[in-house]
Amino acid sequence: MAKKNTASAWQKALEIADQTPASRKRAVDVLRALSILVVVFGHWLMASPWSDAESDHMDHILAWAPWSHWLTWGLQVMPIFFFVGGYSNGITWDAAKRDGLGYGSWLHARLRRLLSPVLALLLFWAVLGTASHFAGVPQIYLQVGSQVALIPVWFLAVYAILVMLAPLMREAWRRWGVTTLALPMALAIVGDLLYFWSPWPGLGWANYLCLWLSVHQLGFLWLDQRLRAKFWPALFFAGGYLALFLLTEYGPWPRSLVGVPGEAISNSTPPHLPLLALALGQFGLVLALEKSLERILQRRALWAVVVLLGSMIMTVFLWHSTAMMLMTGLAMYFDGIGLHLRPGESGYWPLHLAWIVVFLVAVIPFVLLFSRFERPRPHQGPPPAAGRQIFGAIMMASGLALLALDGIDADNALGIRWPVLLLPVAGAWLLQLWDLPRRRKVQS
Repeated sequence: MAKKNTASAWQKALEIADQTPASRKRAVDVLRALSILVVVFGHWLMASPWSDAESDHMDHILAWAPWSHWLTWGLQVMPIFFFVGGYSNGITWDAAKRDGLGYGSWLHARLRRLLSPVLALLLFWAVLGTASHFAGVPQIYLQVGSQVALIPVWFLAVYAILVMLAPLMREAWRRWGVTTLALPMALAIVGDLLYFWSPWPGLGWANYLCLWLSVHQLGFLWLDQRLRAKFWPALFFAGGYLALFLLTEYGPWPRSLVGVPGEAISNSTPPHLPLLALALGQFGLVLALEKSLERILQRRALWAVVVLLGSMIMTVFLWHSTAMMLMTGLAMYFDGIGLHLRPGESGYWPLHLAWIVVFLVAVIPFVLLFSRFERPRPHQGPPPAAGRQIFGAIMMASGLALLALDGIDADNALGIRWPVLLLPVAGAWLLQLWDLPRRRKVQS
């Protein structure tokens, strides 16, 4: 059955590939897929669980190998996803305006595609957490496991807010141009300076909006092709990475572009200026490679692979850490099988790479089961009112952010943070992410 489904998915990908209009910028699709795959590989590479006679340990490569901090300069690719998202949001909003669709219709279509896949993940961990609690599993396992597994949903929390703002920012872009890029960028710089050198470091947390919004605006710059001169890609690339080096070498910012367990400052929580510098450098790299990518992606089979990946990539992103934690927990349950080498010991790396293969195999069933939620059926009837959607998206984003921060475990009768879980569920209901069966009218 799985083989048949795979063949069917490939045939459908080929059909979609053949129907792709010549005007589509294929680089956007491949960059979205590749950035997610790099994030997945990075998470699997950085995790360093091991066991000994005394205990189980959830270690991290960044904590025991300082040289690995340089790796994050290549593996931290979320900025690419954000400015690719800006491009995509801009082009779909432009198309909606041409077709006479309002904000509510556009927003509903975007949020249903973005947020529907996460509901299955939350339900899975709610059931697993409750079952583990009643089975007497030590709370620390659920605490660590769920926190690691749900870290990826922070992205949905931030990106959902940016989607809501995208039409407003697109119209502002049309009127004021690069000012709408410079302003949030300036606010991000000020917010970060206040974080380190003022009595109000909490203001730096506003950079979840200001910094990522400025990166999102780069997508509009790309979409409108305002950078035609050949020197722009090199200028962005060199300037971005030079700024990144200077900030991390001489400033208070750590070299690692993701959080290092045990360190007080993380460049990603909240996002700091090195991530903005990285975004500018990666933007220049994308501009330089764009034409080559477009040329390569004209190949039918390669483009079909990108189409197929695009139909399941959010599922891979959401479930990859869950697959990793389940396999790790299973190994620890069976006396730490395959985890007896300490990180860095002789033979550790071949074994660790073998574990990455195990994680890859483990995520496949989740993709086969849940990737369908990335392609929700067309909504029946008019979309919810825009105000209701905005309120629902804020509720979902709030719940997802809290779950990404602290996981799902709680010291209560159910063993899970059910009030926090109710936030995204209520938000999903307001957004009408699923269509409830309608009663048929009985004709008399």
